[in-house]
Amino acid sequence: MTTPARVVLGCGVVGLLLVVINALLIPGDLGNVLPVFQRSSVLAGVMAVGLMLVAVLWSRAKPGARERVNLNGRLGFQLKSELSEALRLELAWASHQLLKATPASSVMLIWDEQELFRRGVLSELPFQQGVILARAREQQQTVAMVNLTLYPGRSEFSYLPEDIPALVVEPLGQRGWLLVAGWSVRCFSHSDELWITGIAEKLRTELEGTDSDQMRALNQIGQTQAPSLPENQEL
Repeated sequence: MTTPARVVLGCGVVGLLLVVINALLIPGDLGNVLPVFQRSSVLAGVMAVGLMLVAVLWSRAKPGARERVNLNGRLGFQLKSELSEALRLELAWASHQLLKATPASSVMLIWDEQELFRRGVLSELPFQQGVILARAREQQQTVAMVNLTLYPGRSEFSYLPEDIPALVVEPLGQRGWLLVAGWSVRCFSHSDELWITGIAEKLRTELEGTDSDQMRALNQIGQTQAPSLPENQEL
């Protein structure tokens, strides 16, 4: 429970105690002849209970910080070496921003069934596509697993650090995924998920643009190497 919620709860408890003490100290005969006093006591009690209810709802709406899980694995950055320098810089920037701006412990990018990068807490197991990833790609929706221990299909993420408490799966069209693992249960807020979605869309645009550039370069090479026919030669 946060400090403001505790203050509100304390005020409600103190107010309710004062109402009870005040009712006990007033002589019974005066209470019977003063209905206004009875109504004010009931109203004050309701207000005190309302304050306590506000404190409870406040704690549920804004829970305190979760304790970080000690993940097994080494910290590092693995980036596919065959990529262009510009794309490598873009992926390095994106992964750094995800680890810095969100409570992410590990990030991973899959494109055309290949691992383009891993960063943060690393695992040595190779990537394998599972049911949850296939569903995210089919529905083209973000899959936010706030407490991974509650999901029976969590074993498909064995290529991520062991015992990760939370995970966000962001599909990149039909060709890949951005995986962001968290440090604690329910650590990703709505703004964090929006940030992850924005980074994923930017990376998808960069990767699709890179594919277009490569195809354009191959076409130019093919046109340069193609033999030219004499003007009057019949086909």
